[in-house]
Amino acid sequence: MTLETPIEFVKGIGSDRAKLIKNVLGISIVEDFLNFYPIRYLDKSKIFTVSTLQESTIEVQLKGKITSVQEIQTGKTKRLSAKFNDHTGTMDLVWFQYSKWLKEQIPINREVYIFGKINVFNNQFSMPHPEIEAEENKETETRLKPIYPSSEKLSKRGLNQKFFQNILRNICKEIPNLIQENLPEYMIRHYQFLSRQHTFLNIHFPKDQQHFEKADNRLRFEESFFFQLGYALKKLHHKTQSIGNPFPIVGDYFTGFYENHLPFELTNAQKRVLKEIRIDMKKPIQMNRLLQGDVGSGKTMVALLTMLIALDNGFQSCLMAPTEILAQQHYNGIKDLLKDTEVKVSLLTGSVKASARKILHEELENGELSILVGTHAVLEDKVKFKNLGLAIIDEQHRFGVAQRAKLWAKNKIPPHILVMTATPIPRTLAMSFYSDLDVSVIDELPIGRKPIITAHRREKDQAYVYHFCHEEIRKGRQIYFVYPLIEESETLDYKNLMEGLENVMDNFSNYNVTMLHGKMKPDEKDAAMNYFASGKSQIMVATTVIEVGVNVPNASVMVIESSERFGLSQLHQLRGRVGRGAEQSYCILMTSDKLSSDSRTRIKTMVETNDGFKISEVDMQLRGPGDILGTQQSGVVDFKRLDLVNDAPIIKATKKMVEKILEADPHLSRPENMIIKNYYLQNYKGKNKWSKIS
Repeated sequence: MTLETPIEFVKGIGSDRAKLIKNVLGISIVEDFLNFYPIRYLDKSKIFTVSTLQESTIEVQLKGKITSVQEIQTGKTKRLSAKFNDHTGTMDLVWFQYSKWLKEQIPINREVYIFGKINVFNNQFSMPHPEIEAEENKETETRLKPIYPSSEKLSKRGLNQKFFQNILRNICKEIPNLIQENLPEYMIRHYQFLSRQHTFLNIHFPKDQQHFEKADNRLRFEESFFFQLGYALKKLHHKTQSIGNPFPIVGDYFTGFYENHLPFELTNAQKRVLKEIRIDMKKPIQMNRLLQGDVGSGKTMVALLTMLIALDNGFQSCLMAPTEILAQQHYNGIKDLLKDTEVKVSLLTGSVKASARKILHEELENGELSILVGTHAVLEDKVKFKNLGLAIIDEQHRFGVAQRAKLWAKNKIPPHILVMTATPIPRTLAMSFYSDLDVSVIDELPIGRKPIITAHRREKDQAYVYHFCHEEIRKGRQIYFVYPLIEESETLDYKNLMEGLENVMDNFSNYNVTMLHGKMKPDEKDAAMNYFASGKSQIMVATTVIEVGVNVPNASVMVIESSERFGLSQLHQLRGRVGRGAEQSYCILMTSDKLSSDSRTRIKTMVETNDGFKISEVDMQLRGPGDILGTQQSGVVDFKRLDLVNDAPIIKATKKMVEKILEADPHLSRPENMIIKNYYLQNYKGKNKWSKIS
């Protein structure tokens, strides 16, 4: 037997069962089975009694006698029912699907052990499809018993827990021939790890709780270590092999703007990030940096100043955003900031007319156009730059790798890359997902910005909330009312929005109310937005279409209706639409009286903090890591043991260990590190799910 042996050749499986296991569990070779870890363990030394069962008990083992068995017909369906009795009470055992063989095998009036999940109905306990073991056949070992992931489809065909336990027990006997060490001796000693062979033995059949924990800890470490190693090697390769245009000059464009046109003093965080970018771009190596910043932290200003450095060195820049409304916002902001300079900026989206495009293409190719802001339209083959030196991508997880590759190819020497995100990514995620990128964080808001006050109100408080909004409008402020959007029910959403609009118009009849929703055409959206931004309308009633791309400094109140229907990151992004001016701003979270536990946690978190990083940590605990970054990234989270929420210390330790090893031995050529290199080349090289493109 080897790790590559097809499972049909493992004793007890055969071709039919192998086919079923492969279809249901994706297990096709012996190595897959070794990595098919138990989801929990049953302490078979522990025996419950009927009288001590509680509704919260998940799976239990009891000892007693089955006193009777009968078939019960209900309509066209039959079930098998048995009475189980111990010295404290009686309960039903039930099989909804069974064979004649099963019925004949049930031992009557003999001491047996039964094991299974507990059901409760009318305070009566029952156990569906129990495992039964006669006392004389009871295993004497006291090890924790592994419980493997399974399904009804497998159980129906006799592939139950006992089957998987027997198969894994047979495979585990071969572990000395199958499992080789993959960590050097110095690392095993330092962390006091079990050997790799003992790790696999104790993850499947632990001697005791302590041995299980040691095995589990080593497997988590391994997953994180080799994942980090892959990205660190990629980053090292990038820094030594990826040529880029050096930008040694900070000239008139940058200093002229900085000294004469900068509208506000940069925060220390912005200055720190600019310094990091500046150091990167001086080198003849392509910059590959992630810029993280909370809503309103001033990423666009950093992006603009970076583009001016490119211009000082004779290169063009491009800023690509995922949506037309966001691209338009960036363009308006940058154009406004550069209005008193000679720098030429243009916008390219799907809405730009052919005649304007033709001029734009010409100006890009002859170098007259310095900065291009756009959407996916920028990626078209017709769009050619004279010398693209800097590509900035906003919200990169909304673009596919193939799309981004087109942007890199628009210059012979690839442009420097700055990726921006307004979704604060939990630090554990940033450390693992973005190991191959240099990460910069803007972790403070611009000077003069007041923290937004967030309050939770219920339906009964609506009159009070409306009164508060009237007060704010009288002060000259503007208000957002946002209604949830659930994609499965556009008709219902539209109905909710229209009812909300009607309600707001009834209660604010003296004021102009504007509506904004996703079904409107782009020019209609722009008109509605501009009308509100100009101050002609005091209230905007909208769906989450305003989550990004709306900047109205005079808007001071955000009322989010049915806020329990929103995710945490959405609530945080929406809240960021207010608080953009110097006045005190408010976010009011309206909910129904009945809230689920998760909803309560989300609302409480929003009320307690404005810190996007804290919010993202809670969000990851509630939703899991795969959901945080969108579909492009979620595919990467296929760790079997490592938990990105709870294993931050392991991720941190492995990152440090990898950095230390590669600093001393970048090619892993020292004898003590060859074991790491060989294992990595055999198991990980070429399997990294992201290409070199960030």
